[in-house]
Amino acid sequence: SFDMALSGILTEAEIAAGLQSCQVADSFDYKTFFVKVGLNSKSKDQLAKVFGILDQDRSGFIEEEELKLFLKNFSASARALTDAETKAFLAAGDSDGDGKIGVDGKAAFIKR
Repeated sequence: SFDMALSGILTEAEIAAGLQSCQVADSFDYKTFFVKVGLNSKSKDQLAKVFGILDQDRSGFIEEEELKLFLKNFSASARALTDAETKAFLAAGDSDGDGKIGVDGKAAFIKR
């Protein structure tokens, strides 16, 4: 399960804090979320692992469909992101405008 994979990197408390910060529809802010779960203080190596978990089809990119289900990687009971949240999240990480986030873009915008 995804939870197991992420639990080696994030604590239950970190994950809970992140999800708590965006329970209401359209309240998801990726910067707040990354800070709450402590992703902004992880090593490049750990971030690459997280990226790999989110990249469910192993394409080397995180597509819009995968971003929509972003929170579910942290908890099965989490909600899907709204279209507006997904688009804003995608725009933030999509460095070259191809409609998906590559590994480099991902690490860069987590740290921003």
